[in-house]
Amino acid sequence: MNRLELTGLTARPAQVWGGIRLVPLVRERPVEGLRLHREVYTGYGTGMVEVGPRTHYTSYIPHGFVADWAGEGANTAAYGTQLAAQGGSGSQSTPPRTLTLPRHRHHRLAKRQPGNRLRFLPLHLAMEGYLALHFGGPSTAWEEWSRQALRDGLSPRAEDAYLGWSVRGLGDALRAFEIHPGQCGVMVYTADALAAAFVVPHPDDYRLLHPTLVQDLYGELVHQYAMYGAPVADFGARIPDGPHMRTLADLRAAAREQEREWGETHDTLFARELLDISYAFDRVYRMGSFTLWRFLPPFLRNRDGQHIGETITDHKGQVAYLKTFRLSEAQIRRGHLLQRLAEADWLLPRAAVALGTTPEELVRRIRAAGFESLLRDRGSR
Repeated sequence: MNRLELTGLTARPAQVWGGIRLVPLVRERPVEGLRLHREVYTGYGTGMVEVGPRTHYTSYIPHGFVADWAGEGANTAAYGTQLAAQGGSGSQSTPPRTLTLPRHRHHRLAKRQPGNRLRFLPLHLAMEGYLALHFGGPSTAWEEWSRQALRDGLSPRAEDAYLGWSVRGLGDALRAFEIHPGQCGVMVYTADALAAAFVVPHPDDYRLLHPTLVQDLYGELVHQYAMYGAPVADFGARIPDGPHMRTLADLRAAAREQEREWGETHDTLFARELLDISYAFDRVYRMGSFTLWRFLPPFLRNRDGQHIGETITDHKGQVAYLKTFRLSEAQIRRGHLLQRLAEADWLLPRAAVALGTTPEELVRRIRAAGFESLLRDRGSR
C-alpha cells in the first residue's frame, strides 16, 4: 500500500461559493462494520498530548474522533456527539489582565477505549507525524552540529496552521449547500487548489461530522488562496439540442452522462495531486479488519500540492476514513531537507552532493528553513 484509492466513492457536481469549491463524495453502499462519532472537549480547545517520554504535542484540539468497529451499537455516530470532562477542577489565581487557557491533557494521539473503540485526534495524528520527521536530529556527532542538536535533536519543533473558520468563505459554503443522499465525504478546494479531503464510512457519520470542517487545521497556502483568490467557475451541465433529445428519459440520460464526465474530470485533474503520488504509510493501530494509518508524501521539490494525512482502510485497502492537510511550499522544503540530511547520515558534504549544491549553500538553506539551532556556532570552534 503506497497510494490512496477512493474506490467506491463517486464525485458529484461541484458546489461553488466564491473561491470555495466543495466536491461531494457519495458512496453507493456504506462501509460495513465501522462507524465514527465525535468526542467534544470542553474549555477553549487547547490540548496537550503525551506522545512519549518527555515529549508533548500541543495544539488547538476541540474534539476527537472515536472509531467503533463493533457494528451498530449504542455509541455510534447516529446518536450524536459526547462531551468529555476537562481534566483538573482546581482553580488558580491569576494577575489582572492575564488570560489562562485551560489545556485538556490527552494520553496518546490514538488510545483504545472500552469495547471495540479507538479514540484518535483527527489531523493531529498526521501533523505530529510530520513534526516527528527525523525528530532525533543528527545521528553522528559531526563537527558541524551544535551540542543542542546532538542532545535534543529538533526539539522543540513547531508549524503554523489556520482554523477553518478563518478560511474565507469556507463556513458559508458548508452552511449553504445541502448534503447529498449517500454523501460520505467532501473534497475542499480554494481557488481550485485542493485544500483538504474528508471521508467517513457512513452517511449518518458525515451528516454529524460535516460541521467539524470549520474546526480543522488548514495550511498557509489554503488561507492565502481563499483570501486573495478570485471566485471560481461553477459547474454547469451543457446538453446539446438535437433530434436525439426527444423525451425526458433522453434528457435524464444526457444529464447523467454529464455527471459521469464531471466525476472522471475531477478524479483525473482536480484530485490528481492527492491520488497520483506515492506515500510513506505508518501503521498506528489495527482495529479488527480495519487499520488506522498516517502518511507522509515524498517531499518532491518539483511538485506542488503535497499532503499529509491519516486514513482507515479495510482488509481490501478500501478507504473508510480519510482526512488530509495540504503542506505549504516551506513545509515541503523542510521535509525534503530533513529527508536528504538523514539519508546522508547528517554529513553535510555528502548531503550537499545529493542535493546538487555546496556545503556552504546547504548551511544557508538549513538556516533559511528555521533549523539554525542545529548548526554549531562558528565562533565556538
